[in-house]
Amino acid sequence: MKNSLPLVMFILLVILLAVGLELDPREVPSPYIGKPAPSFDLPSLADSSVTINPEEMKGKVWLLNVWASWCGACRAEHQVLNRLVKNHKIDIVGLNYKDRDSKAKQWLEDLGDPYVSVAVDRQGLSGIDWGVYGVPETFIIDQQGIIQYKNIGPVTQYDIENTIIPLISSLQQEISR
Repeated sequence: MKNSLPLVMFILLVILLAVGLELDPREVPSPYIGKPAPSFDLPSLADSSVTINPEEMKGKVWLLNVWASWCGACRAEHQVLNRLVKNHKIDIVGLNYKDRDSKAKQWLEDLGDPYVSVAVDRQGLSGIDWGVYGVPETFIIDQQGIIQYKNIGPVTQYDIENTIIPLISSLQQEISR
């Protein structure tokens, strides 16, 4: 009996690991869905004397995209965001997360700038307020300033076509009613 305890513990550990491997890390529930978007007053990447605040977007359906120039997955999603803005005229606010301004500016110059504005979150404190686990993450905020959706990881064309555009269209129809 004494010798079987390590075997039982090992079997339990294997079961827990197997269950964990079946989970999708992009489906981490967000406690912020259905709640007001956290406020921030952060400097603009384009002009540090200007501050950006989500309150400025009230009345619009918009996206907040948390990104950084050092993030490989952000690079993968960037062209998807450029196409989204070009094809659907969606407002995206960027939240540049724990990055250097010079690198972020060069990134946008090289890869295109899909953002209506970019707020600089050098310490990552606003990202914490938004419940950011890592970059990239994207949120859809409705016209009342309520978070309606969170995408963890890079946004793909599939996400755009099957989740983001349908949700944005639905939210925008609510505006016109």
